[in-house]
Amino acid sequence: MREPALSSLAHAGTEIAVRVTPRASRNAVTRDDAGLVRVQVTCVPEDGKANREVTRLLARALGIAPSRLELVRGAKGRDKLFRVG
Repeated sequence: MREPALSSLAHAGTEIAVRVTPRASRNAVTRDDAGLVRVQVTCVPEDGKANREVTRLLARALGIAPSRLELVRGAKGRDKLFRVG
């Protein structure tokens, strides 16, 4: 599956709301008609594994380095807020 074009969100200071689905059947980043970004990851949400995978997939979809993404809110929940640095 092709990842959505999220490069328009890759500006410093942009905050991106993300809904995460852990233990999915495949890794994917999608964006619905309302603009909500959804990330599906195959790994389990323990010891920050899912958060690291979400950061990696989201950065790839944005076309930026993972180190430029900061998890602002939602480290232990499904709804997360990332800020582009």
